[in-house]
Amino acid sequence: MDFSFSQEQESIREAVFKICAQFGDDYWLKRDREGGFPLDFHKAFADAGWLGIAMPQEYGGAGLGITEAAIMMQAVTESGAGVSGGSSIHMNIFGLNPVVVFGSDEQKRRMLPPLIKGKEKACFGVTEPNTGLNTLKLKTKAVRKGDRYVVHGQKVWISTAQVADKILLLARTQEPNEVSKPTLGLSLFYTDLDRKTVEIREIEKMGRKAVDSNQLFIDGLEIPVENRIGEEGRGFEYILHGMNPERILVGAEAVGVGRAALRRAAAYAKERVVFDRPIGMNQGVQHPLAESWMELEAANLMTFKAATLYDQGKPCGAEANSAKYLAGEAGFKACQTAVLTHGGFGYAKEYHVERLFRESMLFRIAPISMQMVKSFIGEKVLGLPKSY
Repeated sequence: MDFSFSQEQESIREAVFKICAQFGDDYWLKRDREGGFPLDFHKAFADAGWLGIAMPQEYGGAGLGITEAAIMMQAVTESGAGVSGGSSIHMNIFGLNPVVVFGSDEQKRRMLPPLIKGKEKACFGVTEPNTGLNTLKLKTKAVRKGDRYVVHGQKVWISTAQVADKILLLARTQEPNEVSKPTLGLSLFYTDLDRKTVEIREIEKMGRKAVDSNQLFIDGLEIPVENRIGEEGRGFEYILHGMNPERILVGAEAVGVGRAALRRAAAYAKERVVFDRPIGMNQGVQHPLAESWMELEAANLMTFKAATLYDQGKPCGAEANSAKYLAGEAGFKACQTAVLTHGGFGYAKEYHVERLFRESMLFRIAPISMQMVKSFIGEKVLGLPKSY
């Protein structure tokens, strides 16, 4: 059992920090104030070959694991880029995993290289306004007509749809009463995001202004049959192969955001003098910072345990969900503590901790709520009756 990174993994971390150093605090403060997708940041990672870190080498990727991807994404958020920086690229890491696992060779050759090279951007279309996390009740329908499907419905909280060229879309192809079990009847597609048939409305939100979130109104989107991933009706099963990696990456990102905030808070506590002494000498300031460090490190261990299990092909649902939960809570607490350590200045944008604080809230909500994680652990790990 070795808890340290290999030399290659440490090199990944250093290389990512080097790219992020080109986009300093002023860059992210401007993006937070004005919005606008960080295209130059995305391009820098595409040009350096990082967008395909966990994609197969034969399609232009690096062929590395989710462990290496988590190292990369943690370095991004820890650099100070925060959730805005992480969210601008992490769809590339986990989003098309169903294509990697279940797509045909022709689909992989056609779909993966443009995403890896940064020539195309993709969004992830699952959540709907009236179903939330109850994915098996999705209402968006895809009706087959000859050699294509025609889609009508709505999606919500779709990140990067304003700039996306493609969408990984889950839609209903059979009604619940037409299938033998609830997990059947949904199909997965990767296709053009045709703005002639898809209206995209941006949602103004609390943080992460640089990475848009949207509601989609789909009215007659036509999808060629060759853009369906795998068998018709098995899409729910397929998207599960992207969910555990997503939770692991979110866990790594949440730890990174917490570390970024904690670093700023510790530096401020050393420098800020009140009553003729640095405020960091006061245990009332020092102890909460120490608690945050310990909580972040514990969450980090669970995150990389989950990543290791995933890369070894072992079950990791409990660990991936726990990583997301523990890191989300620890990251948020660290950011909150950083704001409080700064006192009134923590409320000022120029110190950046309020931005990290606002962004860190997202990881307590998405991609799965705290309550649903607890329900998952209660049922799947402890063997308790299903509570929902």
